[in-house]
Amino acid sequence: MTIDKFISSQPADRQSLLKELHKIIIANDTTVTHAIEPMMGIEMIMYKDRGMMKYALASVKKYMSLHVLPIYGSPTLHARYKTLLNKASFQKGCINFTGIEEMPLDIARDLIADCSPIDLLKIREDYLRSKKTKKSK
Repeated sequence: MTIDKFISSQPADRQSLLKELHKIIIANDTTVTHAIEPMMGIEMIMYKDRGMMKYALASVKKYMSLHVLPIYGSPTLHARYKTLLNKASFQKGCINFTGIEEMPLDIARDLIADCSPIDLLKIREDYLRSKKTKKSK
């Protein structure tokens, strides 16, 4: 399924916001590729950097979700955007929202721009290397 087909299959009142969020992600984080993939039992737009999920955009029955892995590992970014997007519902690494009033595009653009330089693969490799070093001592 294409991205356009996925978005057009969503409720009409969500399509414009999903399309704009998709554009924001691909314009502000050139490290990611995108495709429709399953996660947590549903299809969503998955954005990956070198095969590792960085973001995902989903539409479920009662809300839409923007999964943002860089905020999962950054308490500073998480706290900043939880304050800025105070009408949305935050989890560890995802933001649930029902419309643009909960996910204003200018704040979404800043969020992706702040997350773009974060290299999740390097963070993972550094973590595994430090774990291996500790184990060998």
